[in-house]
Amino acid sequence: MELRKEYDLICVGAGIMSATLALLVKQLKPDLNVLIVERLDKVAQESSAAWNNAGTGHSALCELNYTPEDEAGHVNIKKAIEICTQFEISKQFWSFLVREGLIRNPKSFISPVPHHSWVKGKENANYLEKRYKAFKEHFMFHSIEFSREIDKMKEWFPLMMHGRTDDEVMAASRIDRGTEMNYGSLTEQLFDILDKEYDTRVLFNTEVEDIDPDHDEDWLLKMEDLNTGTKSTVDAEHVFIGAGGGSLLLLQKVEIEEKDGYGGFPVSGEWLVCKNRDIIEQHNAKVYSKAGIGDPPMSVPHLDTRYINGKRELLFGPFAGFSPKFLKEGSNLDLFKSINFDNLPSMWGVFWHNLPLTKYLVEQVAMSFEDRMESLRAFVKDAKNEDWEIVVAGQRVQTIKKDEFEGGSLEFGTQLVSSKDGKITCLLGASPGASTSVRIMLDVLEKAFPELMSTEKGKEQLAKMVPFYKKEVTKDLFDQELARVTEILEL
Repeated sequence: MELRKEYDLICVGAGIMSATLALLVKQLKPDLNVLIVERLDKVAQESSAAWNNAGTGHSALCELNYTPEDEAGHVNIKKAIEICTQFEISKQFWSFLVREGLIRNPKSFISPVPHHSWVKGKENANYLEKRYKAFKEHFMFHSIEFSREIDKMKEWFPLMMHGRTDDEVMAASRIDRGTEMNYGSLTEQLFDILDKEYDTRVLFNTEVEDIDPDHDEDWLLKMEDLNTGTKSTVDAEHVFIGAGGGSLLLLQKVEIEEKDGYGGFPVSGEWLVCKNRDIIEQHNAKVYSKAGIGDPPMSVPHLDTRYINGKRELLFGPFAGFSPKFLKEGSNLDLFKSINFDNLPSMWGVFWHNLPLTKYLVEQVAMSFEDRMESLRAFVKDAKNEDWEIVVAGQRVQTIKKDEFEGGSLEFGTQLVSSKDGKITCLLGASPGASTSVRIMLDVLEKAFPELMSTEKGKEQLAKMVPFYKKEVTKDLFDQELARVTEILEL
């Protein structure tokens, strides 16, 4: 692949975020020169790969960590509204690509699967009912159903009700319009559009080693061909670092003050995956429960119907593990390389103030296969060892940032770190990540290319791609757009 000397935008990492950003840029100004640099030999091999992520269209329909209960017993749904809106923005952009004929088969990456929340015990059941009542009053969630009846739950998720009796205190909610996502397939298709329609390619097997300021406010990227060892440099006016867990190590080399104090803690994941097709066919649902007391949000257990490589699958988890690598294909030295004078107070503050998290991770790492099966049996009482196997999921790096009171704080969402002029932006963090990729990349565009967003032509194109953009989302607008997108995406 022949390189230009200078690009308008270089994206580091060939995952869902870079694909989305590059495609948005090309919709607004097709003649901008864009390059994507990837250290592996294919796109979507790390966090975006189907087996490496949760695959849920995170729209807050079932994830209880987005609806906390305060000390007075009120359930706050503000975060749920925000996440739901962001996922609908993603669906609007994908439906735009389908309508334009750029994606031909939406079923290849998005499928309708009902979203459920399910809890055990009187206190949790009461909480879930309060959440249901709060949701029912809001137009984004008004189709929610709730039940404490075992017969109703047998209709919703029969596999989980095997062997249950009426004396078990349980409750569940359901929203029919939930989705299952294959972000690996979607990412591959976005890069295919970039290649075929916009002559925008990925430079594979290439590591970005450093990013330095260059003349005329540009950035100089120093790269190495991992096959030949050949070194090269290229100029970029704008840089986006979207390299999943690898983003932090590269950000730390960039000379911007905004990076100071950022650290990261790697957490690997594992799933129990069902091998028995008869059992897989008995469950067509995503069922999320509550994290244990003191456990982090990333630990919320769920029994998930997935569609991967054209086949229906059934996963349970996640189980956390520990590896010092920041990427599945990373180095065992990643964590140690990331600790420096600037972020040491943040890292120590997080460790000291999050001892329950450390305890949780130690316990997770120590779990045997039988221990994991016992966790599954809280969901599927008669689960048999021979029907399930462990599959290693992706690496995620939880963001650590400076906190004036505790030294450092652990962030559980996604985080944008950007230079003052917006010329360089880095994405850190994990869930809800891919589900909200379009909203996050619109934020990057606002920082990096405000001139593209403010022209009449730009505003008109944005309104076509994402009708919610810069609009107050009213009931009428939400209902109208939900119906339109549901039809286009064949949901």
